[in-house]
Amino acid sequence: VVVGEGPSEVRRIDGQRSALITANLAAGSLTGAAMRIEQVLGQAMDWPLGTDFRITGQSEEWRRSQRSLWMVLALSVFLVYVIMAAQFESLIHPLVIMLTIPLAFIGSIFAIWLTGVNISVVVLLGVIMLAGIVVNNAIVLVDYINVLRARGRPLREAVVTAGSVRLRPILMTTATTVLGLLPMAVGWGDGAEIRRPMAIAVIAGLLSSTALTLVVIPVVYERIEVLLGRRRPAVR
Repeated sequence: VVVGEGPSEVRRIDGQRSALITANLAAGSLTGAAMRIEQVLGQAMDWPLGTDFRITGQSEEWRRSQRSLWMVLALSVFLVYVIMAAQFESLIHPLVIMLTIPLAFIGSIFAIWLTGVNISVVVLLGVIMLAGIVVNNAIVLVDYINVLRARGRPLREAVVTAGSVRLRPILMTTATTVLGLLPMAVGWGDGAEIRRPMAIAVIAGLLSSTALTLVVIPVVYERIEVLLGRRRPAVR
């Protein structure tokens, strides 16, 4: 911190006299630094009567962007559900398929923590992309299960057969997407520091979703169908 002299001025914001203090981070997360500064200023400082503080700049813009992006994520998930409900003519099967979204978030969060990547707008954009990408594998799996059941296959046999038949297409789809994002995740070229976090989040989410989808989705599908099958006679 260097103390120097500058031209005197009277700054007013919303009609109140204000003093503007700016700083740049040498390292670390912008959100974390803003939270620590706000905590110190709110608890450790003895402010004169009528004096207040507010953290603005990139930190405030990030908070606004974060809120809007979470709303976009919720809207995208809802639209995906509506489209699948219309396609499958069911309200239950789309919910089973959408379990892949939290399964993808598990991998993304773990990769972000492991690599030390700061959560930014670009990372959240990658998470929004995942919501539309990872459901594809589950759609392929559940749709083929329904096809086999329509042909008269028993539930357990349809689930097992669909898992074995659709395993290769699911793995190939995930592999091509991951390999396409790999150069971006490695961080080659100008602007790599911006693209790399998004690629890491998407790749990790795809890998975790694919691995867990092949186990979780068939199990959940079968259990739900068994429960619904037990309830139908009682309703009739």
